[in-house]
Amino acid sequence: MADDFKVTDPRTLRAYAHPLRVRLIGLLRSEGPMTATRAAAALDDNVPNCSFHLRQLAKYGFAERVPGADARERPWRATARTTSWDDDSDDPAMRAATDQLNSVLLGVFTQRAQDYLATRADEPAEWRAAAGFGDMLVHVTAAELRELTEQIEALASRFDDRAADPAARPAGSRPIQLIQLAIPRGPVS
Repeated sequence: MADDFKVTDPRTLRAYAHPLRVRLIGLLRSEGPMTATRAAAALDDNVPNCSFHLRQLAKYGFAERVPGADARERPWRATARTTSWDDDSDDPAMRAATDQLNSVLLGVFTQRAQDYLATRADEPAEWRAAAGFGDMLVHVTAAELRELTEQIEALASRFDDRAADPAARPAGSRPIQLIQLAIPRGPVS
């Protein structure tokens, strides 16, 4: 699997900008290869719908069939550990596509947070204390914000080996999604 799938084409970004497609790729990345049937069960969706969206993801390079799979079991896998794109294009089509994808991602992330809140009471106290919500208001330049983002990513990257190697995960660890929103408030001064 490649490390990153860099999308530079607005059509490909729009193809990815669907809540189920984003969730399918996330599932393949976190759980490994699986059939449309297993994906449908994991995402509480139907098999034909997952199968269609997996084929669309393959059409645009996000997913592929596992080589050597038999005709009965036809698992899919993600082609890269991450997907990235630039948000600084001056091309109106690319800006519209990135805005569409970012809007879908915000919806998926919001739903994940709501799902967590719905089951939070069932979590052990140590996990309720460790997880949660918060925000900070900082006054930074664009260059400082980019540097801050890079520092946050560097901190989280120390756990990268655990994504691909279950043996590297310490006892008691769980998959945790860190969601980053760096949103300017107010006009440029």
